[in-house]
Amino acid sequence: MRLKSGVYIAAEVLTPIVVVLLVLWFTNAQSNFFLPPLQDVVGAFIDNWLFTLVPSELLPSLFRLFTGYLMAVVLGVGVGILIGKVPAIRRQATPVIEFLRAIPPPALLPFTLIAFGTGDEAKIILIALVCVWPILLNTVDGITGVDATLRETGASYRIGRWDTLWRIDLRAAGPQIFAGMRAALPLALIIMVISEMVGATNGVGFFIVQSQRTFAIPDMWSGIILLGILGYTLNLLFTLIERGVLAWHRGSRAEAR
Repeated sequence: MRLKSGVYIAAEVLTPIVVVLLVLWFTNAQSNFFLPPLQDVVGAFIDNWLFTLVPSELLPSLFRLFTGYLMAVVLGVGVGILIGKVPAIRRQATPVIEFLRAIPPPALLPFTLIAFGTGDEAKIILIALVCVWPILLNTVDGITGVDATLRETGASYRIGRWDTLWRIDLRAAGPQIFAGMRAALPLALIIMVISEMVGATNGVGFFIVQSQRTFAIPDMWSGIILLGILGYTLNLLFTLIERGVLAWHRGSRAEAR
C-alpha cells in the first residue's frame, strides 16, 4: 500500500511538470519573442529559483501567504462557530456577510494600501480578508448541519458545553470546514501575487512584474511556472493533512459502504 501511495504521489507531482514542459517545448518551434524556447525558460528557472532568489523573493511571499491564510482560518472557524451556535447572531450577521463577501477581492487592494501602507501588513490583511469567507461560511453550514440526535445524545449523557463543541460539533462539521479551507488556499495564492504586483519591493509577484517591464521574458515565465508548482504543491500538502486529520471520517464512510 505504501508503494502504491508513493507511486500515486509521484505521478501527481510529475504530471503538471511534464505538461508544462511539453507546452514550453512546443514553443521552441515558434518564432515569438514572448514565447521563449524551452532551454531559455529552464535556464532562467534554474538561475532564479534554485536557491538564488529564494531568500529575497520566495520566502517573503510564503510568509505573507501562510500568515494571512492562518489568520483567515482562525478567524473564519472561530466566528463561524459563534454564528452557527447562536441563531440570533446568525440572523443579524447573515446580511452583513453576504454584502462583504460580494466585494471583488482586487477592489480591497486600494483600501489596504491606504490603511496599512505598502508593507507586509497590508498584504497579509488582504489575504486574510479574502480567504476568510469560504472558511466562515462552510463552518457555519457545518455547525448548523450537525445532526440534532448527536447533540441530544450528548446532552443525555451530560457532556459539558466545551466537550460537546470539541467532540461532537467540530468533528461532525470537520469535513465541511476543511472544504472551506481547501477553497481558500488557492485564493490565498492569487491574492498574494496580486498584492505583490502593486506597491511591493519583493516577492514572486513583484519579480514577475519587474521581469515583464524589463522584457526579461524567460525570467517572467520562470516566475509563472514557479507559481504553478507552488500552488500544486500546497494543494498536495493540504490533501495529505486533510487525510490525516479526517481519517476517522474516511473510515466511517468506508464502513457505511
